[in-house]
Amino acid sequence: MNLDEIILKLCTAFNRLFNDFKGIYAFGECIKGEIDDDIELVALFDVEDKAKREQIWPIVGKIETEYDVCIDLYPYTDETFKKDEYIYDEVMEEGIFYDRKGVKQCHK
Repeated sequence: MNLDEIILKLCTAFNRLFNDFKGIYAFGECIKGEIDDDIELVALFDVEDKAKREQIWPIVGKIETEYDVCIDLYPYTDETFKKDEYIYDEVMEEGIFYDRKGVKQCHK
């Protein structure tokens, strides 16, 4: 199981459905190569609402089934992401950002 491959699949699907998708942060144990637990991800969008979540969860479920993993995906806007201090601080401290095309970026 490859984290980069899973994120690329998510990015490809999100790009196909959403014009406002910005990218994904991976954080937690999964970025240390330990994917026995959940894969923790933050997906950033310009707009995040119930309709978008209803489209996101079937995509996540399909990938979870395909790779036999559990994905904890938090969909946020930049504003709501910063307001969730617990997750924001953890992601900013250790997270890895993948742009909208699924390409891993250097952490700022």
